[in-house]
Amino acid sequence: MKNFLNIPESVIIFKNKFFFIIKDSFPVSPGHLLIISNELRKDYFELSKDEKDNLSEVINQAKLLIEKNNSPDGYNIGMNCGKYAGQTIYHFHCHVIPRYKGDIEHPEGGVRGVIPNMMKY
Repeated sequence: MKNFLNIPESVIIFKNKFFFIIKDSFPVSPGHLLIISNELRKDYFELSKDEKDNLSEVINQAKLLIEKNNSPDGYNIGMNCGKYAGQTIYHFHCHVIPRYKGDIEHPEGGVRGVIPNMMKY
């Protein structure tokens, strides 16, 4: 099973007691970051209460890191939980994806776009 336990320390740009942050290896947009649990947890639902409580703080840290070198106009924050939600690596990770005006023609619907027919209202 793939996981993120062998990530070299040299690519970690932030780390605390529960999570670490790296640049996404296949970025959707400039500045795309991944927040990964230090302990092997399958997905969000396996995080401990302390980890869940800390996650918002780490998402804010990721935003600050992105804004050091980028000026996004918005963000998508997402977690794939389970095979049929698109999860391929069963180690908790949260995508923090900066969005830029004009990066797609019609951004309305945001994350609803994972099922293209549901994106438009």
